[in-house]
Amino acid sequence: MTPAPQTAKKSSLILLLMTMTLLGVFPLDVVLPSFPALSDYFQTSASDIALSVSLFAIGLGISVVLVGPLSDLWGRRQLLLIGIAISVIGAAGCVMTPDYGWFLVFRVVQAIGCGSFVLSQALIQDLFVGREQERLRIWMTTAGGVFISLSPLLGTWLQMHLGWEGSFFVFIGLAVIVWIKAGVLLKETPRNRASPGRFFAAYWRLCSDPRFMGYWLISALAFACHFSFIVISPIIFMERLALTPYEFAWVMLLYGAAYIVGGIVASALHRRLQANTQIIVGLGLIALSGLVMLLLASQFGLAAAAVLIPMLICTAGTTIARPIANSKAMTLHPQDAGTSTSVGGVMIFLCGGVISLVINLASEDLTTALASCFLILSIAGLGLNTLIGRPPSCRSELVESSHRRDSRQ
Repeated sequence: MTPAPQTAKKSSLILLLMTMTLLGVFPLDVVLPSFPALSDYFQTSASDIALSVSLFAIGLGISVVLVGPLSDLWGRRQLLLIGIAISVIGAAGCVMTPDYGWFLVFRVVQAIGCGSFVLSQALIQDLFVGREQERLRIWMTTAGGVFISLSPLLGTWLQMHLGWEGSFFVFIGLAVIVWIKAGVLLKETPRNRASPGRFFAAYWRLCSDPRFMGYWLISALAFACHFSFIVISPIIFMERLALTPYEFAWVMLLYGAAYIVGGIVASALHRRLQANTQIIVGLGLIALSGLVMLLLASQFGLAAAAVLIPMLICTAGTTIARPIANSKAMTLHPQDAGTSTSVGGVMIFLCGGVISLVINLASEDLTTALASCFLILSIAGLGLNTLIGRPPSCRSELVESSHRRDSRQ
């Protein structure tokens, strides 16, 4: 193959991975401006509609428990195509059902299918090497933020012209395109020859590695800060502050600008700082955002600026910390890339879904709950980074000294 076709194919693969990233966040974010319309259609509250977003994240987390190991066993391409088909069935069911209970069921079905999109992490591991992998993960995290910021604006346009169903129609269309492109571009990955009854043994191998689990947990804690804001932002801006869906979309566009800034800073830090130091910078910004939110809330109460300004800081921190934490985790067990993706996906989406549910319950003081979340999660992440960032020799010395103390006692 000549260099030009190779470059063209690589560009097509990157575009496919970016579109998978888009579809991974699209069902969560594009529906946000439709919260009032969904509340009216199903005759339920905005908090109940927010519950559907949290349940989507939890369903996504459960889905990826199976996706990664099965992709190691059956191959990435086949699992991706099956997952996309299931997500389309779920999205079509959401549009067709008149009952809110069935709407929740079909949202979970859609989430189960969308679990296949987390295979983008494993595909990066399969198709690219070295620093190219890390650069791609930074780009994809930044692109995810851009998609998040543009999704509410797109959702507002779709709500105005097609109603709340419009976001599901667009998702179905994009998913079908990705299904076709994945079928053409991707070759089936080598399959694991282990017996089907033993393929979950990889989970034990990965979950017993403290560094692997620590880096994924850091990424999950940072993601939970971002996701909690996404879930409650329609309640804060449209229900409490009475912004129109169009005004809310522009607020979220500013939020997305922080992702772009964070991506630029992350790329610069990646060339100059060690990975653990970069994680400290990102988590430090998240902690700072919590302090700023508490300060502004005490001075001005519930106001758009008191929420948005800290969120811009938090989002920049998330974009700096998460890509490098993901890369550190994925490079520890490259032979189990699919299962590694599953472990990380489960931690990320379950952590985001559960913490957003907890914050949503604090309906009387959302800003204090959100700020406290940022502080607690970032401090926990900094502690984890300190523990797993120690050289192996230091950890061995600590273990040996502990054993010596035990023997003397």
